[in-house]
This record gives sequence, structure tokens and C-alpha cells, in this order.
Amino acid sequence: MPGGPSRARLARYAGLVGAALLAVAGHLGGALPDAPLGATPESIWRAPGGPATLTCWLVGTVLLVGAWWSVRGGAPSTRWAYVTAGLWALPLLVAPPLGSRDVYSYACQGWTYAHGVDPYAVPVAAAGCPWLDAVAPIWRDTPAPYGPVFVLLAALAVSLGDGLTGTIVALRLIAVAGLLLGALCLPGLARAAGVPTRRAAWLVLAGPLVGVHLVAGAHNDAVMLGLLLSGLLIVVRRPGRPSALLVAGVLLGLAVTVKASAVVVAPFAALAAVRGRHTVRSLVRDGGWLAGGLLAALLVGSALSGLGFGWVGGLTHSGDSEQWTSPPTAVGLVVDYAGALAGRDPQAVPVVRAVALLLLAGVLVVLWCRTWRALRTVHDAQSTPRLALHGAALALVATVVLSPVFHPWYATWPLALLALTAVRTRWFTLSAASAAFLVLPDGTNLARFTKAPGAVAMTVLVVAVLLHALRRSRPR
Repeated sequence: MPGGPSRARLARYAGLVGAALLAVAGHLGGALPDAPLGATPESIWRAPGGPATLTCWLVGTVLLVGAWWSVRGGAPSTRWAYVTAGLWALPLLVAPPLGSRDVYSYACQGWTYAHGVDPYAVPVAAAGCPWLDAVAPIWRDTPAPYGPVFVLLAALAVSLGDGLTGTIVALRLIAVAGLLLGALCLPGLARAAGVPTRRAAWLVLAGPLVGVHLVAGAHNDAVMLGLLLSGLLIVVRRPGRPSALLVAGVLLGLAVTVKASAVVVAPFAALAAVRGRHTVRSLVRDGGWLAGGLLAALLVGSALSGLGFGWVGGLTHSGDSEQWTSPPTAVGLVVDYAGALAGRDPQAVPVVRAVALLLLAGVLVVLWCRTWRALRTVHDAQSTPRLALHGAALALVATVVLSPVFHPWYATWPLALLALTAVRTRWFTLSAASAAFLVLPDGTNLARFTKAPGAVAMTVLVVAVLLHALRRSRPR
């Protein structure tokens, strides 16, 4: 790598200082249970210790992002990448919740279920959760948008925690366990995809979004990714083996029952499950075992929770907030602004979001068909895992881009697979680095305060990307 060991050493300790500053910002003004809700950057600045909080947060984020970015081409070694990522995680492991208050929603949903109430039918406010004041107002009166397996995990955390602080600690340990599971799978997946393990491990584990949102924020995305990567590893290592594919399918199904977004990976995992030539018959034969395991996990998870498939209805509330960080929402907001100037109220956001979801379905089909055609024409068994995993990575990119809402930690989904398959990394590492600056330590989302200019900027970006894509698609 350019700069050699001295540059890597500087990046390691700069990132460690950055992580420590973020932890300090968390203790000064993080997403603590008694922190005031609905804060603005101005009110945070004027609060006691506010200048120190924001300074530590900004400088820490810059250092952490800069250190990660400087080594994006690949760490000196795989061991160096793992050790450095672990060092950066240590200060954040003992910090208060950072960048989001979602962990309190998890706690209340677990409390609701542990007290015999269906969290998909009764919001946490109506259930009487004793920690309701810590939950963001937007999530107090909505059903749980997560799968039954995660509700069971949240209820387990409540039982083990015996109080809010203990529950938060248990939820963080569950998130870290998911992250460690994913970290164990990365070397095998990198070898199967033919990319340097040191690069993949660095991009996935040392990214600023991982430490802040998956470790300190304890987001359930860490559990989803751990299950997803473990299922994919079994698929690429044991294609065509019925017993192995059943286990892989169960792991993928468990990922879906944590967070439903993982389901878009399953069709591409079925392509990776085929042993030998890719024909319809081999796809049905090998992909069928994978699908059987996935369906079994969905059915058993739903049945064991006693909640059935009520969690599917809860998914409709995940987009209740309107933020310009979601491209469809941004376009809808711009249409509404233009309508207001013309004296109309088009209410375009729900319409554009619906169109985007239909477009997402079409894009997923096109991506799968392209991957299928590529696999049918390539008879090199070593190319199968990379092509299938790259198709899954692009499917996650499309899911994140076309979803009704975007939060910074959503970028960790495609990042995990793009790091294993992409030749060029600048475009998605730049996006992940930018997302790290979207929130403040107490969970305040800066998109709330830049709604109009952010929506216009995002719409311009969408138009520019579409024009670029059309230009490239023209016959030469």
C-alpha cells in the first residue's frame, strides 16, 4: 500500500483517537435515556458541555473516517485489519448508545413481548413500557417492524438485563455477537470470491458506520449480517450438498426473521448453491434445498414466537418518517414543493415511494436474470461465488437506494458484500463515509434540518445518475 507501514500505523492510531473522542462525545451528550428529545444542533450547542460534545463528535468522526478511507485499498495484512478494527471498537463498546435511540425501541418491544403482549398489534406506548420516555416519539405508537426472532432476542435481553441499563448491555452484546459471527465468515467468503481478505476485512469491519451504529448503537443489522454471511459461506463452500444447503437456508431464513430486507439475497444464494452447470433442473434441485431451509426457519420462528406472521404487517410502518436521504422520498418532496409553488398539494411522497418499490421489484428481477445468464455462459466453478455474491450485493444496493427511508446504518448491508466482490471501491466507500456525518451523538438526524435543500440536492443527484446511465446504455 502507498506510504507503507508508517502510513498504516498512523491510520491505526488516528482511528483509535477518533473512536475515543466519539466515546467521550457519547458520555457528554449521547443518546442517554434521560437526554432531551427533539433537540436541534443549536440547542445541543447551548446545552452544558454542548460545544465539547459537538467538537469531540466532529473531530472523532473526521479522524475515524479519514483513517478508514486512507487504507481502503487494503490493510497491510488480514491480522492487522482485525486487530485494528477491534481496537477501534473497544472505546465504542463501553460508550452510551450513539447516533440513534433505536435500542430503546428494541428494549420496549422486548418488554412488551415478555409481558405477554403482541408487539405487532400493540405499540409500546399502549403496552405500558416503563422505559417509554427514552423511545423516540415516532416509534412509540407504531408496531414493531422487525421479525419474530429478533423480538425473541429482545425479550431475552429484557429477561437477562433486569432493568433498562442491563437490557441495553445485553442488546449490545447480541449485536457484537452478530458482528463477530460475520467477521469469522469474511475470510472464507473472500477466498471464495477471489478478493484479498485484508481488503474485505478492513472495508467491512473498520468502517465508521460499524463502530458507531452496530457496536455503540447496538442495531439489529449486526445480527442480520452475521446470519446472512454465515449462510452465504456455507452455500459457497458446500454447493450441491442437500444437508449443507438446508442449514444455509435456515441461517438465511433467520436473517430474514431479524430484518426482512435480507430476503433479497436469497434468490442469488440459490444461484450460488448450484453445483456444476447452471440449468433449470440443477437450480430447482439445489436451490430447492436452500429454499426449504429458509421457509422452515420462517415458519418455525413465527410459530415459536406465538406471533404468527403478524410481523409482516409491521413492516409497513418502517417508512413512517420522511427524510431526503431516501431518493424516492426526496423526489416526492421536490414534487410537493413544486406543487406548493403552483398552488397545489399533490402529496407525491407516497406515490413516488410506491413507484420506487415497483421499480425495485423490476430491478431485482433484472439483476437476477443477468446473473443467471452470466453463470450459464461461464463454466468456471471459481467464478460462480463471485458472480452470485456480486448480484446479491447489487440487490442490496438497489434495496437501500429505492427504499422509502434511509438511515446511515443501512449502508452496512451492501457494504458487506460489495467489499467481497467489487473491483472498484471508491463509489461505495465514499457513500459510507458520507453517511457517517448524517447524525449527532444523541441520535439527532441532521436530515431533519436540511429537508428542502437536501431533497433538491438528492433529486439533482438522481437525475444526474439517470442521465449518466442512459448515456452509457446507448449503442456505441
